Amino acid sequence: MMGLVLAGARFARVGALPMGPASAEDSPAQWRPLGQAAASPWTEQSAQHERDRRFGDALQALKARVDASLGEEDVAHVKRIRRWSNAFEAAGRLLIHLSLEPLSFLLGVVLLAIHQQLETTEIGHTALHGAYDGLPGAEAFRSEDFAWRDVPIDEESWKHGHNLRHHPYTNVTDRDGDIHVGPVRLNTRTPRRAFHAYQVPWLLAEAGFFCVGMNLHFTGVNDTRADNGRGGLDFLPDRSAPSVRAAWRRALRKLGPYTFKNYVFFPALAGLSFWKVMLGNFLASTLRDLYSAATIYCGHVGDDVADYPVGARAHGRGEWFRMQVEATNNFEVPYALSLLCGGLDTHIEHHLFPTLPPNRLREIAPEVRRVCEAHGVTYRSAPWPTVLRRVLRRLLALGRPDAR
Repeated sequence: MMGLVLAGARFARVGALPMGPASAEDSPAQWRPLGQAAASPWTEQSAQHERDRRFGDALQALKARVDASLGEEDVAHVKRIRRWSNAFEAAGRLLIHLSLEPLSFLLGVVLLAIHQQLETTEIGHTALHGAYDGLPGAEAFRSEDFAWRDVPIDEESWKHGHNLRHHPYTNVTDRDGDIHVGPVRLNTRTPRRAFHAYQVPWLLAEAGFFCVGMNLHFTGVNDTRADNGRGGLDFLPDRSAPSVRAAWRRALRKLGPYTFKNYVFFPALAGLSFWKVMLGNFLASTLRDLYSAATIYCGHVGDDVADYPVGARAHGRGEWFRMQVEATNNFEVPYALSLLCGGLDTHIEHHLFPTLPPNRLREIAPEVRRVCEAHGVTYRSAPWPTVLRRVLRRLLALGRPDAR
């Protein structure tokens, strides 16, 4: 599996993604002032390729400089976050178990939720991308055998669906497994169905079980129940009995232990307070899921976010970099919230360089923005509430038949 992850990382770096408009309607309209001769398509295409080449060279030089400095500082960061995470879990579970009044109980819920969120993104998401592979002292965070703590998502399924399908093919209609997310319509390339009129309420309700939903999505369980909105399946080859059983085995090998730990084992330790502890654990997981959903929903949806047709293909590293930037949103939060986002507030930088740890993504974000602006590539960033509002507005619009 480590080989698969590294292969995905190499694939992303060299820009091997297919790209190119599938039809004339996917290309921007051409215009020119009256009396001015039109530039030949070949000239315009050559100029764009040259701009992309320079853009790619600038970003690759930045990446090489950061790679050369990776080491002790990054390992120290993830170990420090893990110590804080362990402390939050211990304090949270003790308060949930021993609380005699609502305030200490709720504080325990919040602390446990913070632990789970740190494990989900700042630690787990980063480690499973291979950010710490090969760094001395970070053996506990190797992508090949890293296991998420308190997160009910199967790691192997996630690495395949996220590292090898989503990142290399971001917002490409027939390749990105995240462009549908079950019945939700994220752009106009997915045909509208009657359900889409109600997709925002459904999405808000699903956010409370976001990690379980991601587990069912990446393991292929969702494919056993419904297609991806385009008549196909995202992660299963078919709906034969062996495929369905394999999907459920993948889902339950992580969901089962997670459920036992949080809703049987720890509540049982509390004796007569069984139901209180179960409730506390449920509320903590729900807070984590709502926060995670709010970060993920912002990633690749919006009126001005690029999406690509079936068969889209990037011709070179620079064009692939540009596609990643134009298909992705950043959002702005204070540093403490960025830690809970796992650096996904710097989502553009993460999609350009998915194997960099989040502390490095925060560090290089201003420079990436300057490079994009210098080369005429749209870099979208706004306060988190603004981006969330734009995403929800877009999802509501996509629920209507006249969405564009």
